[in-house]
Amino acid sequence: MTHPFRKAVEDGDHAALVDLLAEDVVFTSPVVFKPYAGKPVTSAILGAVMEVFQDFRYVREIADPGGRDLVLVFEARVGERALQGCDLLHFGEDGLIDDFTVMVRPLSAARALQEAMAARFGAVAEEAGAS
Repeated sequence: MTHPFRKAVEDGDHAALVDLLAEDVVFTSPVVFKPYAGKPVTSAILGAVMEVFQDFRYVREIADPGGRDLVLVFEARVGERALQGCDLLHFGEDGLIDDFTVMVRPLSAARALQEAMAARFGAVAEEAGAS
């Protein structure tokens, strides 16, 4: 059975994805040192990432038996750069994602991701402030 988070991402359903986030979720980006705190900014970042990644697909799902941690391994492209990465999710007592860390490799793809996201940062900040 596909996890609801994975299904939302694979379906491109941003609203369903946001519904799975805790209000106080902490998002740790692969390209920015300081984590982002809160549902509005995390929602905006994820929306921008859904635009930036091309040919996105999950290739592996690793879950702890208790259901509080989930790792989703993915492959995608950013422009001409192929990348591999993983979403590290932690779920709070309420079942919502309260900690979300993304890792990507190789460095050249991480740089391409950073550049693509930097170009959208104004829209991300505006959306986060409007939420």
